Amino acid sequence: MNGSLRIVRLANFVAPASGGLRTALRELGKGYLGAGHRPVLIVPGERESDRETEQGRVITLPGPLLPGTGGYRVLTDRHRIAGLLADLAPDRLEVSDRTTLRWTGRWARRARVPAAMVSHETADGVLRTWGLPERAARRTADALNTRTAHTYARVVCTTEFAEREFTRIGARNVVRAPLGVDLTERHPALRDPGLRARYARVPGTLLVMCSRLSPEKRPGTALDALEALLRRGRRAVLVVAGDGPLRTRLEQRARERSLPVVFLGHVRDRRLLGVLQASADVCLAPGPAETFGLAALEAMACGTPVVASASSALPEVIGSAGAVAEDHGEAFAKAVELLLERAETDRREAARARAERFGWGTAVAAFLAVHDAPVTVPETVREDVMPVRPAVSRGLS
Repeated sequence: MNGSLRIVRLANFVAPASGGLRTALRELGKGYLGAGHRPVLIVPGERESDRETEQGRVITLPGPLLPGTGGYRVLTDRHRIAGLLADLAPDRLEVSDRTTLRWTGRWARRARVPAAMVSHETADGVLRTWGLPERAARRTADALNTRTAHTYARVVCTTEFAEREFTRIGARNVVRAPLGVDLTERHPALRDPGLRARYARVPGTLLVMCSRLSPEKRPGTALDALEALLRRGRRAVLVVAGDGPLRTRLEQRARERSLPVVFLGHVRDRRLLGVLQASADVCLAPGPAETFGLAALEAMACGTPVVASASSALPEVIGSAGAVAEDHGEAFAKAVELLLERAETDRREAARARAERFGWGTAVAAFLAVHDAPVTVPETVREDVMPVRPAVSRGLS
């Protein structure tokens, strides 16, 4: 095809129960394919496969389970991956892992293939949530990010928040490209009184959290918030859609404290998840290291406002249509009550209107611009979103 590029994408830490990263990979792949390019995604899995999908060609290579992550696998066979990359002969390389796959940036440089690394979570934020002291986390993250910025031609950040840890080290090859939300699949019309009544007492508040249950997502804050709301005399129920290594501990805690929490595990039915998001009163997004927050944006597209961690990128994404809170339960509970003081119609309309600024059409166009790829995304899906910075490809200052 004239102007068609083979865009090879690699990602680690993808599991069947993955949420935001899996969604982003799928939607960007569909967009690249729709724009006339030839995307190929390489991910780890239990067994080898090679198939054509709606997001282009997807190659799965056997990868070992990463202990303590609840199902994440990683690509570890460098020789096999390097051989596959040579066979695929990519025109562009896009990598969603700044740690175990950073060596692919050096491969791309030797092969003279422009390569970009996509920053999905802040390094210092993740290190802090895993228990590293703030100063040590920042020092370690700066060293990691410096190597990353030197290795890749471009570093892609989805928000200004995500960009800060790279500008802090003087990186000058950072570009901005937002993610998006499917505004047709996620819509306020999905709201279902029957599903709502199944979980929430009447009258009562239905809270939902759609998140991987792992330390960096801080899911325990949602239970803290529920407990604080109950102490304040508010009748509330929390429904948790997601799985991960902390699930057993969270379930035990809910039982011991008699908290009204429903754990659904990973919800594979995307429409059912949308119905749940649309039927809730408030969505909780407690992860402090989030650099965008796709699940929260999906809830807003369904007309459900979000309370998000003030330490994350979500304040930048949700704007005045949601509320932000410090990283503890009392603050989240207070933010929930502030949101609920608004008229229901007003808060739901504001959430939807904010989400409408983030369509996948614009996100795809921004990522294709990162790759200097021809953009032919139909005008009908080019929603207005945050401004995209022009791509540059210089080294560190």
